[in-house]
Amino acid sequence: MKHSTIKTIISSAILAIALGGGVAHAQSYGSDDSGKSSKLSVKAKNQDVSGGTITAKKITSAVNGWMVVHRTDGKKPGPVVAHAPLKAGVNKNVTGILTEEVKKGEKLMVMLHAEAGGKSTGIFEYTLGAKEDAPVKVDGKLVMQIIEAI
Repeated sequence: MKHSTIKTIISSAILAIALGGGVAHAQSYGSDDSGKSSKLSVKAKNQDVSGGTITAKKITSAVNGWMVVHRTDGKKPGPVVAHAPLKAGVNKNVTGILTEEVKKGEKLMVMLHAEAGGKSTGIFEYTLGAKEDAPVKVDGKLVMQIIEAI
């Protein structure tokens, strides 16, 4: 992908986040290993978190950002229990270190957040409800997957 195309995608995503609190629509971004176009996405599965970490199998982002793991009731994101940096494009086997204990059976929301709006680049600045490093949305919906700690 040409450097100018990447700059355009990043600029568009940052503008969309600033204006609307998230990415306005799903867009193709690069390609996966099969050569097929990729969409913004989070793919994770139920997993054992007793080792103090959580891993997403694949996260596709239009911009540099964050994998953020929230506690959840299955409907809304709650407190953050882990995060890890992401690069623009396809990220595989992204692992975050849990910042508090997660018990078997708890539901977790693995979510895509942008690296935007904060005071420092490369420092995760989001707190629940904040605009700094906020969740990415496509058509008003969070880019996320709910999993269970097993």
